[in-house]
Amino acid sequence: MFISCEDAKRLIKEKSAQFVDVRTPEEFSMSKLPGAVNIPLQDIDQVGDSMLDKDIPVIVFCRSGQRSHMAMQILLSLGFDEVYNMGPYQSWYQCPDM
Repeated sequence: MFISCEDAKRLIKEKSAQFVDVRTPEEFSMSKLPGAVNIPLQDIDQVGDSMLDKDIPVIVFCRSGQRSHMAMQILLSLGFDEVYNMGPYQSWYQCPDM
């Protein structure tokens, strides 16, 4: 269900994957991950081409993985082909940087 932190970091490094935090702005400001942009779940269905590129992989994450799963489904329904759910943001720290 979740992409591993190794695979997430590899996609970011090798394919310039878009790294999207779907938590609230308050949650985002308390614990930001490097390179992540904040698009809260309630706004994800309004993403335009200026926010995310449909031709580049997208990795979504949140606090527990539930909101990011919903965000992944929404992005897929909007025509994004390659969307991955990293699940909880703490997963980022479970593997070495690449």
